[in-house]
Amino acid sequence: MGKRSFFRRCIEQRHLFVLCLPFLGLVLVFNYFPIWGWLMAFQNFSPGKGVLGSTWIGLDNFKELFNDRNFYNALQNSLFISLLRISLGFTTAIGLALILNEVRNVIFKRVVQTISYLPYFISWVVASSIVYATLSPSGIVNELLLRFGVIEKAIPFMGNPQHFYGIAGISHIWKNVGWNAIIYLAAMTAIDPQLYEAADMDGASRLRKIWSITLPCIMPTVKILLVLAIGTLMASSFEQIFLLSNPSNISASRTIEVYVYQYALRSGRFSYGTAIGIFNSVVAITLIMISNAVSRRIDKVGIF
Repeated sequence: MGKRSFFRRCIEQRHLFVLCLPFLGLVLVFNYFPIWGWLMAFQNFSPGKGVLGSTWIGLDNFKELFNDRNFYNALQNSLFISLLRISLGFTTAIGLALILNEVRNVIFKRVVQTISYLPYFISWVVASSIVYATLSPSGIVNELLLRFGVIEKAIPFMGNPQHFYGIAGISHIWKNVGWNAIIYLAAMTAIDPQLYEAADMDGASRLRKIWSITLPCIMPTVKILLVLAIGTLMASSFEQIFLLSNPSNISASRTIEVYVYQYALRSGRFSYGTAIGIFNSVVAITLIMISNAVSRRIDKVGIF
């Protein structure tokens, strides 16, 4: 009976399946079909010979990968920057959404929301130029610090590896916090108003209503987004990091993606780059599976 009802629903919803076919085709062509290229990781790939004609070398690319100290430096930087972005990104986006949800002045709320998510539509090429201009020795940050006597001479922020992690995290928040807050604001609109009315009758303060009603109600959304974000720990926004990196801060800005570009693609070592890509994919899938299993075990909320 279950199988019959399933096939019956499929027949009844056949028009929806037809509408999904173009998007399914795009996913297959751009996400699944290229997987056959993973064969290059086990070859000394030559573009002239192709995948079928290149020499097989087994696991040599992976052995070289795990013996390269620059790879471990890139791995460490990727994990640290991604953890920083996830932790700061979630807290700031949720905080901004909570604040905007409590604002009663509609005009002020719309103005703040518009200003906060406008940077999201700026490309990282432009955003990185703004960051460089702001943090340069003659930029506004150094000018303010010098004027208030905080420092005695200008600090080359972009040339110091110790400052790069903070710059990457803060610039990511500045560009994405407004857009990410929209997701949580949408989740808050689904909260039953009767919960707030009951809390008002009990004399609950605004902070108590946020803590006891708003946060628990949006927690399923937060957990799903967190599970998805954990799967991107190895991906730390190539555009942002590459454009903010320079030879002076490369020890902190060398992430996995920058490492692939500098040591694989620019040198024509496609097999080596493919091996790194396989490593990234395996780690990402493993992290998603673990985080989803933990989330489902806690309160049965997950992405699958």
